[in-house]
Amino acid sequence: MPDAKRLLMVVSAFIILALGLIHLVYTFWGPKLLPRDAALIDAMKAVPLAITSNTTVWKAWIGYNASHSMALILFGLVYGYLAIVQPNALFGSSFLQLVGFLLLAGLAILGRAYWFAVPFAGISASLFCYVASVVLSRA
Repeated sequence: MPDAKRLLMVVSAFIILALGLIHLVYTFWGPKLLPRDAALIDAMKAVPLAITSNTTVWKAWIGYNASHSMALILFGLVYGYLAIVQPNALFGSSFLQLVGFLLLAGLAILGRAYWFAVPFAGISASLFCYVASVVLSRA
């Protein structure tokens, strides 16, 4: 049975992993991440970005959502793996602890400012577990 700090880190990582997987599924299947206005979808598919005419707003939207999901999945897998298999590497590294904290804190800020209640709540729970894990590791 893992100790409390490892368990809290695994819970933190799992929450972000789950959010990333759900977001990836919603990116490619179903209407959850689509604008409610079909005309807007058509316009997004037709209009290129100002930075380049080689892509459309729609392709950028899909790419953003998929890459966002992949980053969450990576965080969840790496930090979960380290907590389970290499806890000394994770809890012995101030760098890894700081990077994880900054990512989760940044996601919480973005979630509060730009997203809706469910991802913000999940990220907040993950951040709470993460901070508690790090505090326990330093006690």
